[in-house]
Amino acid sequence: MSAPLRQAGGRDRRHAPGHGHGHDDGAAWDEARSIAHAAGTAESAGAAPSFLPLPACAGLTLAADVAAKIPVPHYASSAMDGWAVAGTGPWQLAGPGGPLAEGQAVPVVTGGLMPAGAAAVLRSEYGTVHGGSLSLAPGVAPGEPPAGRHIRPAGEEIRAGETVLAAGTVLNPAHLAMAAVCGHDLLPVTRRPEAALLLTGDEVVTAGIPAPGQVRDTFGPALPVIIARLGGTPAEPARLPDDFGTMLAAVRGCGGDVVVTTGGTGHSKADQLRPVLAELGAEVLVPSIRMRPGHPALLARLPDGRLLVGLPGNPLAAIMALLTLGAPLLAGFNGRPLPPLGSVPAGTRLPPLAGRDRLTPYALTAAGAVPAERVGSAMMRGLAGADGVAVVPAEGAAAGDRLRTLPLPW
Repeated sequence: MSAPLRQAGGRDRRHAPGHGHGHDDGAAWDEARSIAHAAGTAESAGAAPSFLPLPACAGLTLAADVAAKIPVPHYASSAMDGWAVAGTGPWQLAGPGGPLAEGQAVPVVTGGLMPAGAAAVLRSEYGTVHGGSLSLAPGVAPGEPPAGRHIRPAGEEIRAGETVLAAGTVLNPAHLAMAAVCGHDLLPVTRRPEAALLLTGDEVVTAGIPAPGQVRDTFGPALPVIIARLGGTPAEPARLPDDFGTMLAAVRGCGGDVVVTTGGTGHSKADQLRPVLAELGAEVLVPSIRMRPGHPALLARLPDGRLLVGLPGNPLAAIMALLTLGAPLLAGFNGRPLPPLGSVPAGTRLPPLAGRDRLTPYALTAAGAVPAERVGSAMMRGLAGADGVAVVPAEGAAAGDRLRTLPLPW
């Protein structure tokens, strides 16, 4: 007999096939995002950082503060081409490599090491050389150069031991350059979670023109790219028939930190994901979401600790659910805050939808956001040309009202 499907925060509840949508109200849209982010954050907090070479750290999240191993610059250097000088002129030119005595000078270039004993740099246009002697050029004020002029002292930019990168920083090329100049070869970063992809559907074909009754696979080309841009490392998708035993074995054996499934999230006899989760004794964190499209999406924790995001089978519904659950989950895994929402004025009246937030791909016009055309849950055309996704509240919106927006990860 299969184990109960445990509801997070409530009593055990068995989701048996054949139940309608009305047997649970699901999580509010904002609540679903927060639960997903908290689940990913908990996983990140318990994971040891990975130490990776600098070029491999771009785009990753720093897992601990990083301090400078050396001062920057780590030696006093010249800020000008010219001569390092000791004392007042005229100066006798000394050989390179040794300390300067009072009244001596040696040529230096910008960034060059200042010799011991040097008090300043005389820039090249301020001096003239005759024989082995350096003098001020005609018209240069006596007293040039004053002590310290054109010397970049050691530690001017960064002191040794100073924190230069804070934990939680998403590393960009400038950060990596700074880490290098501070003496680092490796950085402690939060490892990107690996995402197993299980795509279901007896009717799905992956190439060519589908016959009547078949559909072309839209998830295989799209979901790995979206998951990668959201901060995951997607595995090669596995394609499964709509079969309980096959699905059960696949979820058990697919590995990954996160499992992403498509299809089978409903409550009909043909939908296998909820019975599979019940058989495994999974804890359901989000049983469904009060949103359209994508209501039957779910989030569960498997007994081995992996997190599973169940996406509906319709393409637009699946992507809206992935942006709702997957984006916060992966942000948490990467040690990042809940992804912020944008804002845009509604360009037209948007009708209410009782009890449901509505995720609407929109076109941005001079008046504001206007719903894109062809945005049925199985359609991709509207999303392909959209400027973003508007979150329309259950009560709808009047023209000019501010709408929250989900950024598109492309």
